[in-house]
Amino acid sequence: MIKDQFVEYIHGLQHKICNALEAADGKEKFISDVWERPGGGGGNTRVIQHGAVFEKGGVNISQVHGELSRQAAAQLKVEGDSFFATGLSMVIHPFNPHVPTVHANWRYFELYDVNGEITDAWFGGGTDLTPYYLVKEDVIHFHNVQKKCCDTHLPGYYRQFKNQCDEYFSNHHRESERRGVGGIFYDHLRADHKQSLESWMNFVMANGNAFVESYLPIVMRQKNMPFTPEQKFWQEIRRGRYVEFNLIHDRGTLFGLRTNGRTESILMSLPATVRFEYAYKPLPGSPEDELLQVLKNPLDWATI
Repeated sequence: MIKDQFVEYIHGLQHKICNALEAADGKEKFISDVWERPGGGGGNTRVIQHGAVFEKGGVNISQVHGELSRQAAAQLKVEGDSFFATGLSMVIHPFNPHVPTVHANWRYFELYDVNGEITDAWFGGGTDLTPYYLVKEDVIHFHNVQKKCCDTHLPGYYRQFKNQCDEYFSNHHRESERRGVGGIFYDHLRADHKQSLESWMNFVMANGNAFVESYLPIVMRQKNMPFTPEQKFWQEIRRGRYVEFNLIHDRGTLFGLRTNGRTESILMSLPATVRFEYAYKPLPGSPEDELLQVLKNPLDWATI
């Protein structure tokens, strides 16, 4: 069954990613917090804090099931009596403002009717990069790994998924200021006349397997860069925008909270320290402003 195959996959992926991040940090290890969800299922939240490189990060896997509330069904724009959802969700917040924050999620969802028969099933996910200072070679590398994954498994899909990422990870309440420099984002990948559910799964699994290649070289290049208190200040300003997106717009966060998900695991995505300065704007022409202009006007990184 696809469900069982994907559950096994995300367990292995969690180990792979955590091991790679621990090696890059060189100081702290992930702690494991196994939990159960009231109503059905559970998961394993693995968290790293106060590391040499990573100030806070979580790599969470879950397999949850139960009744689909009207509120959750309305949010997902689907119909069903019950559901099953499994996936890996992660956010890594480095201490050094020269190292970008990264987010990734790979998930599978099934809906059932009152008799327990599957009525709908789909994959979703993606990964995106949130730098605090713009290093073009890092962003180009990140996007090219995503494009290579798409070109190998789904030729022609990179542009669509890239544009969906730019559109989704946007603080629309701030004049469509993007959260970061994007990556790829996809949702509701259902079986159709072009792709089977198995082919979507193979792509999503390949995308998850490419994460270490896309992110770790950036960490290794930037983790020892010196930085100033002013640069740390700017990082915490941008982290505030990250919090705004996750609590106002992010569908995964909202779905988890509305289906009695585990609050600590859902909110592991929030950074340890943030700033909310009233009407703060960087100096025109500064490195901080350079980043902000790109966030307002996304670039086609795979062709630069």
